[in-house]
Amino acid sequence: MSAGVVGAVPAAGRAEARRARTGGGRTARRTGGRGARPRFGFGLIGPRRDRHAVPMDQLDALALPMGDDGVVIGVDAESRPAVLGINRPAPYDITLIGGLWTAQVLALRAAATGARIAVETGRAQAWTALAQAAGGGQPCITLHDVGRVPPQGASAGSPVVVVRDCGMRPPRGRVVSGPWQSVVTLLPYLSPVAPRLLEKSSLVGVQRVSPDEAAQIGRIMGLQRAEWEALSTLADGVTLWCTPGDRQFVMTQATDAETGLLGAARRMD
Repeated sequence: MSAGVVGAVPAAGRAEARRARTGGGRTARRTGGRGARPRFGFGLIGPRRDRHAVPMDQLDALALPMGDDGVVIGVDAESRPAVLGINRPAPYDITLIGGLWTAQVLALRAAATGARIAVETGRAQAWTALAQAAGGGQPCITLHDVGRVPPQGASAGSPVVVVRDCGMRPPRGRVVSGPWQSVVTLLPYLSPVAPRLLEKSSLVGVQRVSPDEAAQIGRIMGLQRAEWEALSTLADGVTLWCTPGDRQFVMTQATDAETGLLGAARRMD
């Protein structure tokens, strides 16, 4: 084709070409819809929906049941979860007059919340299986001889629970409670050092004890008669947890995995 033929485009054809380059292009972009046009830094505009509105008198229907933050140690008398807030930004001491089984369940569940557990014990053989099974191969539960617990470096991102399983007369520990580091002292029975520990503890747990021990604990903790009399009749796995202003009987129910590892609930070992 000659150059003269290419340049001889009719006026109508030139107008059509201009419309294709200008108005026609804009029309094509508009028909793509608002949602198809990118917004720099914000992505595509999402679908449009009517706003949801709730009358003021119906707001309570949106409430969700929220419990405390901590370790679920069992259920109360109404079968509601009982939670112990162990990991705290302030020093927190717990004394448990009870069995090894309950202390180990508490340690295992605290480890499941992300805490590191340091066990100070004179009977490491009783804790070895638990330490090996916990954490999926990670050393989240470590065992130490009595008086040999090193500094743990607790922090908000890595809280620590020190479990002291040191018999009837536990010596004063080298590692004490502090911010994000709680100390749980296990006593198998009421011992001469128990009154001092009970008075300085933020939380006290008591399992089945003799009637004489129950009466003494009742005097120290300011329990009502019905509460301390019940201490000599508690079933295995039941603990009375006491704070200065609260009392609660809790039944610790093991999961299948805990039962396979620790056995059934028991007061004596």
